[in-house]
Formats: sequence, structure tokens, C-alpha cells
Amino acid sequence: MSVRSVTVFGGTGFLGRRIVGHLLAHGFSVRTASRHPGPDWKLFGRDDLHRQSVEADIHNERSVAQAIAGAYGVVNAVSLYVERGNETFNSVHVEAAKCVAAQARGAGVERLVHISGIGADAAAQSLYIRKRGEGELAVRAAFPNSVLIRPAVMFGPDDAFLTPVLNLLRRLPVYPMFGGGLTRLQPVYVEDVAEAVAAALQCADTDAATFECGGPRIYTYADFLRTVTREAGLKSILIPFPFAAWHALAWMSERLPKPSITRNQIELMQIDTISSLERPGLAELGISPHAVEEILREMLTGR
Repeated sequence: MSVRSVTVFGGTGFLGRRIVGHLLAHGFSVRTASRHPGPDWKLFGRDDLHRQSVEADIHNERSVAQAIAGAYGVVNAVSLYVERGNETFNSVHVEAAKCVAAQARGAGVERLVHISGIGADAAAQSLYIRKRGEGELAVRAAFPNSVLIRPAVMFGPDDAFLTPVLNLLRRLPVYPMFGGGLTRLQPVYVEDVAEAVAAALQCADTDAATFECGGPRIYTYADFLRTVTREAGLKSILIPFPFAAWHALAWMSERLPKPSITRNQIELMQIDTISSLERPGLAELGISPHAVEEILREMLTGR
């Protein structure tokens, strides 16, 4: 039987490169589509004849069509956290997502997995959250049987969530929390989300499903910080810090080439991002999620 090919847009990002690794492990042939493709075999610790990097621009229909040609499946893991010039939340999360979905359907692709996020809502006041929601609607309109994967906030080595928190807790004797620290979150290990994508591509009964992927425990933000502090053997004083002040700091941070925090991150921390009991999740895909404490210990010991 021939090896099935999957094109992954955003396959060099934090989640995307893990998706590529899990797809290879499941026997797929993977085509990583990005603007600046290159030899990055070291990401997977091996050379692999079933992996190819191709140049593609998700804003260009012809470019997307070429990257998709002949593929069994497509994964759109492209995301944007700071708007710059023509790269806007609408252009990436709505227009480009629609383009990928439409081209996939037109090319006869059998499976499409679109990565969104828990909390995505086309009626939300937050521009970022609203465009994530509009993107889901656009994808489903263009490719009705598409699978939506909505991760909670993701963590893992080199992430933009747990690692910065740990670094700040190590440096600051007094740690400013988002608001009063009461927002609920359900952090999910990035490798578990990547495995969910691979599983969704393999299961025929996932058509048109929406999976909300959360970790095994729900925390308040304050409880999460206390957990990290305890596991790292630190002593930090947690103090409430108004969201308005965080927005101002994030606005200034976004002016930097590599912002440490963004306004959309602040907006997400103002709403509970936990998986719905009414939607399928990791368990339905046969995945037992890893706890923050387990992965954090590995990160702390360098394993």
C-alpha cells in the first residue's frame, strides 16, 4: 500500500513541527509548507525520506494549490499572535484559512485538520478571538467535513507559556498575576495535541468533528503559578495586577521584534479556556494527556 501524504502548513512552528514528527511516526509522508523551507531534519533526530519541505505562501491560491497537489490530507497549523502590516488576524485566521480549505476541497483532499483554539468565538469582542471563530466558520463552509482541533493553552519545551512563567518566577521575588488569578485554564501538552492531529487524520469517524483538547487538570491561574513554584522549589509572592495594566505592557511589548507578551494573550487570560464536556477531546482520540507537573519535572531536569 502506498504511503499517504499530508501537507502541513505552519509545520515549522511550535505545534507544527511536533505534528510533523507525529505524522512521520504514524507512517505518513509529510510535506512541510512554509515561506522559507529548508533542511531541518535535526528537529526529528533523524533523516527521513518521507519528509519534504516546500515553499508556499498561504495568501496565494496558486502557491497553496501546488503545496497540496496529490496530498491525502492537509493540516493548517498557521497562527498569528501580533498583527504587522498585511499580516492581520483576518488575513491569516480567516482569509488564508479559507483559501487552504477551498484549495484542499478542490484538489480532492480526503482529510483536512484545522487548528484553532478553545474559546474561539465569531461573536467575541476581542478581535483575535473573533477572527479565530470566523476562521472556523470559513473553513467549515469551504470544506464541510473538516476536523477542528481546539487546544487549550499549550505547554512544553521552548513554549511561550510555561517557560516564560518559570523564568519570571525564578527572577522575581514578587510575581504580578493576571488580574486576581481567578481565570480558569486547562494547560495541554503540545505533544498530546500533535498526537491528536495524527489520530484525527487516521480515524474515519472524525469527519466534521470539533475536538477540544485540554490537559488532565483545571487550574485557576493562581493555582497554576503555585504549582510551578512548588515543583521548581521556588518561593514567590503572588500579587494581583490589573488587566488594564497588562494591556499597556503588552502594547509596548508588541513594538519589539520578539514580544514577550501580546494583547491577545492578555485577552485569552481574561476568559476561562477549558474544554467543554459536550465536545469530544483527547480521550475520544485514545490519548491520555500528560500533566503539567510531569512535563515540568522533565524540563527542570533537562530530560
